Amino acid sequence: MQSIEGHVAIVTGGARGIGLGIAKVLRAEGAYVVLADIDATAAESAVSSLPRGDKHAFAVTTDVTVRSSTERMVAEVLQRWGRVDILAANAGVYPAIPLRDLTSDDWDNVMAINARGALYAIQACLPEMSRRGYGRIVLTSSITGPLVGLPSYGHYGATKAAMLGLMRSAALEVVKDGITINAVMPGNIRTAGFGHQSPEHQEAMLAHIPMGVLGEPEDVGWAVRYFASPEARFVTGQTLIIDGGQVLPE
Repeated sequence: MQSIEGHVAIVTGGARGIGLGIAKVLRAEGAYVVLADIDATAAESAVSSLPRGDKHAFAVTTDVTVRSSTERMVAEVLQRWGRVDILAANAGVYPAIPLRDLTSDDWDNVMAINARGALYAIQACLPEMSRRGYGRIVLTSSITGPLVGLPSYGHYGATKAAMLGLMRSAALEVVKDGITINAVMPGNIRTAGFGHQSPEHQEAMLAHIPMGVLGEPEDVGWAVRYFASPEARFVTGQTLIIDGGQVLPE
């Protein structure tokens, strides 16, 4: 694949988990990486864990639910590096809440971070990408919601399905500006959040993966690397599942 050396990538929710896995892959491939996260301390710490040193990486405190915060995020990146080539809109939360206990505030919070947060990040990056006639936007959706369901995650699944609806229509709006928008759909990935699940839940999830192992954050990162590449110029509005075959059995 063509080099992305020197391409500037913003990863929202980049301080940990899948976001950090994406950032590690993009940095290893030569991209300048920005870890945008609401947890400033964790983001700063994560920068030091990236491959190839931290000379071409930095953290920026960002609340994706606030439009002005995502705009400041992009402004900081442009001030330092003068361009934005890649956006990995990855920030998300997934609290387990049974349907009978789900409140309006619970619903609004998850929707604001997962779906509206992706929208704001996209909108903040579009002016610079359109000006340069180039951009690669990759959303982190999920198999949960668009393809499968999981008890206590109806609100989460709704946001991940909403992201794909946004992606398809948005892709048509920006395609003439040289910008593509695609999405990765992870299954069960080995993150701190998964580790907090009960042993019984973890065993049940693992039993549904034909490969018999959990995915790693970097597995998602490599899928993002493809969508973020110059070669993916003819691919937009599409999804890629990274789940070890989880959705295949009848």
